[in-house]
Amino acid sequence: MPDQVRIFDTTLRDGEQAPGCSMDLSEKLEIAHALERMKVDVIEAGFAIASKGDFESVEAVSKAIKDCTIASLSRARKNDIDAAWNAVKQAKSPLIHTFLATSPTHMRYKLRMSEDEVLQTIADMVSYARNLCPQVEFSAEDATRSDLGFLVKAVDAAIRAGAVVINIPDTVGYTTPNEMSAIIRHLKDNVDNIDTVTLSVHCHNDLGLAVSNSLAAVTQGARQLECTVNGIGERAGNAALEELVMVMHTRPDLYKQQCNIDTTRIAPTSRLVYSILGVNAPINKAVVGQNAFAHEAGIHQHGVMANRATYEIMTPESIGLRQNQMVLGKHSGHHAIEERLNTLGYTLNKEEFNQLYDQFKALCDRKKSITDKDLEALALHRHKQSSMLSNYQLERFTVNSGNCTTSNAVVSVTHKGERTEEVALGDGPIDAAFNAVDKLIPAPEHSLEDYAIQTISEGKDAQGEAIVKIRCGDRVVTGRGLSTDILEASILAYINGMNKL
Repeated sequence: MPDQVRIFDTTLRDGEQAPGCSMDLSEKLEIAHALERMKVDVIEAGFAIASKGDFESVEAVSKAIKDCTIASLSRARKNDIDAAWNAVKQAKSPLIHTFLATSPTHMRYKLRMSEDEVLQTIADMVSYARNLCPQVEFSAEDATRSDLGFLVKAVDAAIRAGAVVINIPDTVGYTTPNEMSAIIRHLKDNVDNIDTVTLSVHCHNDLGLAVSNSLAAVTQGARQLECTVNGIGERAGNAALEELVMVMHTRPDLYKQQCNIDTTRIAPTSRLVYSILGVNAPINKAVVGQNAFAHEAGIHQHGVMANRATYEIMTPESIGLRQNQMVLGKHSGHHAIEERLNTLGYTLNKEEFNQLYDQFKALCDRKKSITDKDLEALALHRHKQSSMLSNYQLERFTVNSGNCTTSNAVVSVTHKGERTEEVALGDGPIDAAFNAVDKLIPAPEHSLEDYAIQTISEGKDAQGEAIVKIRCGDRVVTGRGLSTDILEASILAYINGMNKL
């Protein structure tokens, strides 16, 4: 039997640490459920000690997810480890992930600790964590810039203290595939009992080598890959889950190892994460970019029409992209819509589906035909709608604007059953509408950092998706809105963002 490679997803922890990538609790739960459906082995749900919000989100994911191990990151400190354990202890399969730096640079300038002090701390804190939780992972931060002789001692100390997973992070994205292979091989050859634990790698993409470094580690015996959906993460990001999985899936001749991932869930999960963060995939993004399966050159088109294998090494269907198979409209029933959503990779509970179906029927009154993109947009925005039910909701609006007049907007919202209305002027219709919303929703001092709108599908009646980013001090929230009216979509997005503030 081929070896098993575990997929450790840290989208909710390392991914969220990227600037502008913060998520609220409902969005984290949405992503966690998508990861569970995709069959990742481990979900790192957050850094429990970091804040009350982080603790609550790790705890909520631990309670909600049943088919994945749930991890919380912690420094090698008792209070960090206690927080991590308290956050994950209700998980069906909890894991404490603790770390300490082992490179000369980090030990000298950040930790201000000697090698002996670092080794003792590793032994003490891994042992402390193991007494709380049967699954403990130890990460040697900045491992790829560590002295190999000392790294052997650190890994040995962690194993003797009870760690069941040893992670070798390329924390600053510095190493190369040949170097990563050599590090893993050296550990396999020089650490006693190394075969009793799972070797893991966590690679950053500063030099564009995160996926290559991760796969190089697999060839030398690493059996856990730490990654994020779409490769999001600090600085240039992390190894991209979809790229790692599809390399192994496409090249079984080179990688005999298998992973549990349901590849048909890759595209929907990728779109979900991009939607929640309010960004789009680069058009040339590997596996999930707009052009990943596009062919413009005539010779390529001719080859693909003759046989897709001429220029496609994987199929769109293998990652969950499918062609529209039916026409959807106002006469489509519950069963047809639910079946189409399932085919597209979306699983909704009864309440979510009923809400989406009502929105679908309303959209049918505005659009002649409904495409897969329209249906996906409704599915992706359902968490936004649910989160607004107890907050401010748009009731109605009127905007007057022109090139020879000052724009003005009247916006009405409801909140806890009460309706309020305000009027405001602005430099254009969007500015006027946003100024009216500012009067209606009390929030801390803030500024609009970014605003964008794009069409979801083709035609004059296409839905528009508006995305706003609102800054309040060091915090940036993303608001999203969807409508066939771009002004309405923009106002909905701004209200969604203001509700988060």
